[in-house]
Amino acid sequence: MSSENSSADDSSADGVQDGAQRVWDVVVVGAGPAGASAAYAAAVAGRRVLLLEKAELPRYKTCGGGIIGPSRDALPPGFELPFRDRVHAVTFSNNGRFTRTRRSKQMLFGLINRPEFDQQLVEHAQKAGAELRTGVTVQRVEQHGSAVPDRRTVAVLLQGGERVLARAVVGADGSASRIGAHVGVKLDQVDLGLEAEIPVPETVAEDWKGRVLIDWGPMPGSYGWVFPKGDTLTVGVISARGEGAATKRYLEDFIGRLGLAGFEPSISSGHLTRCRADDSPLSRGRVLVCGDAAGLLEPWTREGISFALRSGRLAGEWAVRIAEAHDAVDARRQALNYAFAVKAGLGVEMSVGKRMLTAFERRPGLFHAALTGFRPAWNAFKEITQGATTLGELVRGRPMAQRALAALDPRPAERGAADGEATS
Repeated sequence: MSSENSSADDSSADGVQDGAQRVWDVVVVGAGPAGASAAYAAAVAGRRVLLLEKAELPRYKTCGGGIIGPSRDALPPGFELPFRDRVHAVTFSNNGRFTRTRRSKQMLFGLINRPEFDQQLVEHAQKAGAELRTGVTVQRVEQHGSAVPDRRTVAVLLQGGERVLARAVVGADGSASRIGAHVGVKLDQVDLGLEAEIPVPETVAEDWKGRVLIDWGPMPGSYGWVFPKGDTLTVGVISARGEGAATKRYLEDFIGRLGLAGFEPSISSGHLTRCRADDSPLSRGRVLVCGDAAGLLEPWTREGISFALRSGRLAGEWAVRIAEAHDAVDARRQALNYAFAVKAGLGVEMSVGKRMLTAFERRPGLFHAALTGFRPAWNAFKEITQGATTLGELVRGRPMAQRALAALDPRPAERGAADGEATS
């Protein structure tokens, strides 16, 4: 523990405060990729960390399970990805037509099952020193009032009446986050994803090995995917919320034209993805939010794992600083620094992603033609998935990409998030 945390007026270094009540340095709510990353980052810094999860682990999550380069780069040292397949080819289609497959000698990205992946992330956090509690539901957090012993403490109130105290709290409790509601997260885009896990015979699985399908869908901004994972195909579609019936029909038609309608899914699920508004806060007092709880994901593809891992790591690092803050002014300063760090990186990518989505909604056929017939577009796709660049870096650093995006989306380019005022 730091000297600040072990000072005479603060006994949280040995986990005891306010009589017998333990005070944790950092409490993380939610043990998905964002929460596990936050818990790891805080624990590896030597802090007392409690990770709370309402489900029992491992648990299923609706997710394609694609691990792109930025996700790999954000993993803890020594993390071995439990790949079910390695992708070297992508078949593109435009609502089932104009199908073409592009291939790469190097792996584009890997495919995982979320229960295994999330479990390993949690285990790394535990090895770093975080304590895990599952089967607990957080009702709310309080930063003022009778539940809070002092101004440096946050009370996390659990179902059943138990109170957990912390110097800092990280909300990573998903897209319907209770911590996000406390912070006041505002949403700009909500989409509905539907997915089926379809066990297939070995002959069918072999045909898909190392290859994914991306289909640009019939509704504006929609698309579908097939991700092979051994003897199971993850088949899903996503579209704007409010198109529920059409999205369901799209998935049924998609599965039918792939010749997979005769196979019974082992799991059928749905999930809402929520993308933050530009002015949405990322903190309130000593509470930070990250990942889906903060509405952090790429708006065009709705890719969220890399955003969860990266924002979770930042949240864990800045939660340590907030835990060490001795007054509200210092805590707010650290929270603003967290917001700035998120917006300077992930925020820029989201800004470009929003423009890409707008352009894609208008001209999906042009995107399809570019990716299947224009080598620079395919090379850009490869570089992003492999982690050589990000969407934000690509557009900022390449005049051709800037001109193409300006032609597709004629709005004035939005200022990078790093130029905006950090919001807390």
